[in-house]
Amino acid sequence: MAALSDTFKIVYKILPRAEWEGAVEAGTYAGSADDLRDGFVHLSAATQLAGTAAKYFHGKSDLVLVAFQAEDLGPALKWEPSRGGELFPHLFSDLPADKAVAVYELPLGDDGVPLIAGGLL
Repeated sequence: MAALSDTFKIVYKILPRAEWEGAVEAGTYAGSADDLRDGFVHLSAATQLAGTAAKYFHGKSDLVLVAFQAEDLGPALKWEPSRGGELFPHLFSDLPADKAVAVYELPLGDDGVPLIAGGLL
């Protein structure tokens, strides 16, 4: 992977707590229904989280935000154009639960969008 700015050194996955707990127990996360359909695990950089939360997780509760060092995911992590041509991290393998560097709870805001607190990132 080419050298990336600090913005892209950490990648994130938003998912239901129960799915993450299952991944920890199994050791890996194969992905959501959307991930499985698309053939890769959708991830986001810090600057993309608010948009991802609003678009895909509005009204969904009991979510977690899981952080990973991009370099720990190896060559299966590719940065590809997605929403509006912006480069997004896509993982072409299962997500290894033991590579998580942090897990945060994501409460819903009054508008139904998961809160991505700036202090977390």
